[in-house]
Amino acid sequence: MLFRPLLALALLSTSLFAAENWPAFRGPTGDGHSDSTGLPIKFGEGDHVKWKTAIHGKAWSSPVIWGSQVWLTTANEEGTELSVVEVDKDSGKILRDDILFRVATPQFCHKFNSYASPTPAIEEGRVYVTFGSPGTACLDTKTGKKLWERTDFVCNHYRGAGSSPILWENLLIVNFDGSDNQFIVALDKATGKTVWQTKRSTDYGDLAPDGTVKNEGDYRKAFATCQVYMQNGQPILLSSGAKAHYAYDPRTGKEIWRFDEPEAHSAATRPVVGDGIAYIPAGFGKAGLLAIKLGGKGVLSANDLAWRVKKAVPNKPSVTLVNGLLFTVNDGGIASCLDAKTGDVVWSERLGGSGNFSASPIYAEGHMYAGNEEGKFFVFEAGRQFKVLAENVFPDGFMSSPAVSGKALYLRTKTSLYRIEN
Repeated sequence: MLFRPLLALALLSTSLFAAENWPAFRGPTGDGHSDSTGLPIKFGEGDHVKWKTAIHGKAWSSPVIWGSQVWLTTANEEGTELSVVEVDKDSGKILRDDILFRVATPQFCHKFNSYASPTPAIEEGRVYVTFGSPGTACLDTKTGKKLWERTDFVCNHYRGAGSSPILWENLLIVNFDGSDNQFIVALDKATGKTVWQTKRSTDYGDLAPDGTVKNEGDYRKAFATCQVYMQNGQPILLSSGAKAHYAYDPRTGKEIWRFDEPEAHSAATRPVVGDGIAYIPAGFGKAGLLAIKLGGKGVLSANDLAWRVKKAVPNKPSVTLVNGLLFTVNDGGIASCLDAKTGDVVWSERLGGSGNFSASPIYAEGHMYAGNEEGKFFVFEAGRQFKVLAENVFPDGFMSSPAVSGKALYLRTKTSLYRIEN
C-alpha cells in the first residue's frame, strides 16, 4: 500500500523539478515545451517585472536555469572577450561575470549575429558553454572554476557560430558546420575529451561543370542544434547541417540516415519529433519545412517525406508540436498552425503588423510565447483558432528565446534580462 503514495510523490517531485529548471536551448525536452502553469499573459516594461538586470556586450544566447541560478553567455562586439554571467534567480543580482576566453584575432561575424549566440547547457553542479571554434568550457556552478576547456576545434564559422550544445547521458554534443570543416562531435562531459567526431557525409558539390569552385561559405554553413529521441527503445540523434539533415547513433557517432536537401543551406533550428515524424525547417533557400518519416536507413529519398510545406516557413525560429498541431512563426512574423500528420494549413496569420522574428517561440499551458526583433512579445492560443491574447512591448528587441522557471518567464532582450511573473 505504500508503493502508490511513494510513486505519486515521485511523479510530483519530477514534475516540480522539471518546472523549475530550464537546462538548455528550448527547455528540458528541447522542444520548447514548459509544464509550468500560471505564467503571465499581459506584461511589458514596468509591468509584471520582478526584476530587470542589464547584461553587457552583444549576445543572442538564451538563458538557462538550474535551481537558484540563471546563466548566460556574452561577448564584446569585437569578439575579443567571451564571457559567462551568473544571475541570482530571485533577486536579479549578478553573482559572476567572468571572461572565459580572450581572442586575439576573432573570426568574422556578421553584424546580424553575435560572438555569443550558442546557448549554454546546465545540470546539477556544472554548466557547459561554447562559442564555437574559439572555445568550449565546463564550469563548476558553485565556484565558477573552469573544469576543462577545448580550443582546438578548427571551424571557420563564416558568419559566426550559432549551434548550441546538448547533454545526453555522459556526453556533450555540438555541431560544427563552417565554410571549411563540417562535423559533429561528442565530448566526455566530465573531462572534455573527444568520445567521437563524425564528418558530414553529404556532397557539397564543390566543382561546377566548368571546373570552378562553387557552394562555398553559406552553402556549407549551419547554425542548428541537435535533438535526441527514442525509437523502439534506441536513442537517435538528429542533427541538421548545410544541404542535409542527419540521424546518428549518439553513442558512437555512426550515421544512420541522411536526407539531402541541395536547395537549402544554413539550417538554424532544433528539430522536434512526434508520431514517427521529425519536423525540420530545412534552412535558407527553397526547401521549406520538412516532415521526415522516421525509421529509415542510408540516404533517404522524397518517399521518406510525409509532407513538405514551402509557404510561410521559418528559417531561424524553431517549430513547436502541440497535440497534433505544428505551430510556426516565420522570420517575417507570420504565425501558422499546421496539421502535423498532413501538413495542411489550419490557419496562417501575421502577428502585429510588421516585425521580424529570430528567437524560437515556446509553449506553456495552452499558449504560445514569441518575441520579435523590434521588441514586441506576443502570446497567442495554441489551438485551431487564431487568437492573440496579448501584444506586449519592451524597449529593446528579442534575439534570444524565452526560458521558464516556476511561474516566471525569463526574457533576454538585446540589453537586459527580465524576470516576468504575476
